[in-house]
Amino acid sequence: MPELFPYRRAEAVEYAHRWAYGRNPAYDDFEALGGDCTNFASQCLYAGAGVMNFTPTFGWYYRSLSDRAPAWTGVEYLFRFLTRRERSPGPVAVLSSLEDLRPGDLVQLSFTSGAFTHCPVVIETGERGAPETLLLAAHSQDANLRPLASYPYRQVRGLHILGVTRV
Repeated sequence: MPELFPYRRAEAVEYAHRWAYGRNPAYDDFEALGGDCTNFASQCLYAGAGVMNFTPTFGWYYRSLSDRAPAWTGVEYLFRFLTRRERSPGPVAVLSSLEDLRPGDLVQLSFTSGAFTHCPVVIETGERGAPETLLLAAHSQDANLRPLASYPYRQVRGLHILGVTRV
């Protein structure tokens, strides 16, 4: 396992608060292209990780609308990138129960049986594992401090960020 550097959770959460109801002009808005939630989650992750992975196709990076990795804006692609086994730069996560999530982690939601299609950022955990007190920030239905319980999801999965690989 490669050495993991600390993930700066406070910076990720601060970024989420700052941009939950706005759009950082450094990034395109993907709302009209299927949703901006994973783009926003990736921006928050980047604020906490400080490193992108410029591997074509399977990396995690954003340079422009036409020069970005699928994992930057796609829920399933981000899941696969974060839970990868190979050594490569970027944040590293494990599938996690709700009670093990911390601020700066992610949840992914499925609203129908099947695909996960929404990716909010955990802002506060409250009573650990309780959907009523797990507070989220998101784009695509912009929100800040929105309880997980307020989403009409059918399935939820947590992604706990373990740290950041720099090499």
